[in-house]
Formats: sequence, structure tokens, C-alpha cells
Amino acid sequence: MTAIQKQIADQINSNNVVVYSKSYCPYCTRAKSELAKIIPSDMSVLILELDNMDDGSNIQNHLLELTGQRSVPNIFINKKHVGGCDDLLAKIKNGQIKSLLSN
Repeated sequence: MTAIQKQIADQINSNNVVVYSKSYCPYCTRAKSELAKIIPSDMSVLILELDNMDDGSNIQNHLLELTGQRSVPNIFINKKHVGGCDDLLAKIKNGQIKSLLSN
């Protein structure tokens, strides 16, 4: 396991919600805003702005290998890959988000 792979695994396993984002991305902004409305205050949340990190592109490359998704936001809730903004919004709309948050 590479250092990047271990870093990502640790982030996903140590936090209830992990969002790999870019600070200028409107889809990331929307996803973070929607998550802020629904995440219980006792859940740990980690938001990483890949464009502000030295190894951001390496993280994004590994996320592609891990999830099949290169785009951001790349969202994990309780160790499950949710997908991007549209996937999150769909799960909020159809109620699946409640079961993801309760696991």
C-alpha cells in the first residue's frame, strides 16, 4: 500500500463523512452546503480541498483507481462511496441518505 493509499484509507475509516473537493468547484460547494444541512453535529466530517494540497492530484488519481470517479466532489459517508454532487442530491431526494448517515 502506498502512502497516498494509506492516507485515503485512514481518512475514510476515521471520519463519518469525507469530501474530496476543490475550492473553486461549484458542484463541490453545492454538495458541501447540502451536507451541512443534514449531517448530525456528532458526526466527524473531513473536507479536503485537493487544489490547495501539494499531493492533491495524486490523491485524485488514487480516488479514480478506488472509485472509478475522477471528478470532484468525491464523497464518502460511513466508509461507503456516495459519488459526486448529483449522486448525493439523488440520495437526499429519495431518502437513501438517511440510511447512509445512520450506519
